[in-house]
Amino acid sequence: MKIGYLLPTRDQAVLGAHDMTAFVDLARCAERCGFDSVWAGDSPVTRPRADPLMVLAAVAQATTRPTLGTAVLLPALRHPILLAHQLATLDRLSEGRLIAGMGIGFPTPGTRAQYAAMGIDFRTRADRLAETIDILRHLWSSTEVTHEGAHFAFQDVRLLPPPTRPAGPPIWLAGSGGPALRRVAHLADGWLPYPVTAGDYTSEYKIIEHTATRPVLPALYATLCIDDDPELARQRLRHSIERYYRAPLEAIASLQALFSGTPAAAAAWLNDYLSAGAQHLVIRLVADDPGTELTEFADRVLPLLPRRTRA
Repeated sequence: MKIGYLLPTRDQAVLGAHDMTAFVDLARCAERCGFDSVWAGDSPVTRPRADPLMVLAAVAQATTRPTLGTAVLLPALRHPILLAHQLATLDRLSEGRLIAGMGIGFPTPGTRAQYAAMGIDFRTRADRLAETIDILRHLWSSTEVTHEGAHFAFQDVRLLPPPTRPAGPPIWLAGSGGPALRRVAHLADGWLPYPVTAGDYTSEYKIIEHTATRPVLPALYATLCIDDDPELARQRLRHSIERYYRAPLEAIASLQALFSGTPAAAAAWLNDYLSAGAQHLVIRLVADDPGTELTEFADRVLPLLPRRTRA
């Protein structure tokens, strides 16, 4: 089992804190605390924050051990040639530590508006994702690529530098439900969902196992707020989630894996997902003081999780 830490790029933007060096410091702290990976989210318009690829480029130079990942990138907002170039360069900067976590965006009015603002038909986002993944893998592994597809066409394109690994960084896909699980099973190297319960995780992962055309590593994206006072933890979770999403906690809790409570209860909750098959946890912590919350989680929750291999 491995465990990762999501940098609070959105949370800090909401608070009006725009010091990019803070994310580098948090990444270094996560490395010292024994986290196996460091992640950054993506949303330039709907939930604005620092660009994840730029942030991770800085983190790549400031750390040596953790895997670096996007949780999750929205490829449909980017041209695949540029995205392939950026990811290959980032894979080089990190010496092969990159995971390209990707998704299509949840169908909310805000997400639709984000696609509209960038001149992209929201209805095409799943097809664009699939076509982009095909293009990325060809550009990463071939010397010269010609492509003619539904959304993109180009001739004789060669990218340099190539990624550190010949096949490029592994691609993990987010999502739950039939269409998303089919994409994971046929396109992805890893699965990064946030099912509300461990039971949901078990049933969906079985679908992937039975239909996958390639090995798929099962991961989990989860949001936690820990406090010795469970009621205070719930209040803090509500404040953070409603500020982050501009929606009621109950609405988000019906869609995402959210936890509030004591450190021991948090470990038990995460262990349920590990028993359901998750092998890599990506943890988003509710915190106005991220460094304190990160070290507290490392001191009080990590020791209660199964012994882990290093990234």
